[in-house]
Amino acid sequence: MPLTSPRRSALVDQVIAQLRNQITGGEWPVGSRIPTEPELVELLGVARNTIREAVRALAHNGLLDIRQGSGTYVLATSELAGVMHRRFADADPRHVAELRSTLESSAARLAAERRTERDLAQLDALLARREEAWGSGDAELFVAADVSLHMAVVAASHNDVLMGLYADLGDLLRDWLRDDVGTELTPDTHMDHARLVEAIRRGDGDAAASEAAGYPFEWLRGAPGRARD
Repeated sequence: MPLTSPRRSALVDQVIAQLRNQITGGEWPVGSRIPTEPELVELLGVARNTIREAVRALAHNGLLDIRQGSGTYVLATSELAGVMHRRFADADPRHVAELRSTLESSAARLAAERRTERDLAQLDALLARREEAWGSGDAELFVAADVSLHMAVVAASHNDVLMGLYADLGDLLRDWLRDDVGTELTPDTHMDHARLVEAIRRGDGDAAASEAAGYPFEWLRGAPGRARD
């Protein structure tokens, strides 16, 4: 016998779906605070207990982070991303670098073999945006631009499974890069990604894979707060 009535359960599920849509649709970005419980009650026209159950469910699934005295914040854009965030948040930095190296080198090799003219135009635009972001001195802007470029390399692989996996790692990748970059952009941590884009343009899979494979370890050695080898 169910612990809650079907109607009650269905209502909670509807609220969960609406809140999830706000997250996955980008209305509530990762890191942002969602409306308060009273605000959600007014917006959705349901009881406070229903809101509370829905928020707790999304927190359990890893999408939301309930911080007592502060509010509830978006942690990830999918359940899988939330699980990965919890699983790898305290991982050894070198193990993280090895994972990133493996995924990104495979994606770069495939991108060199399968890229289209449209892919190349996108990579050129995002490479330019990344350099502009670096020049601005805004670390958060640079992280966003760097992630976008790496995502575009994966998209150019035209491997749907790899693209899906990397998309779920996207939020976690931003966290890793924030740790790598720190709060201040310094000359010794700058890495030019032009060689990667040019290798993909030439269709040189070996060179593209080699370039992409090395970036995570360069961050590990050179970023502020990281021990050098």
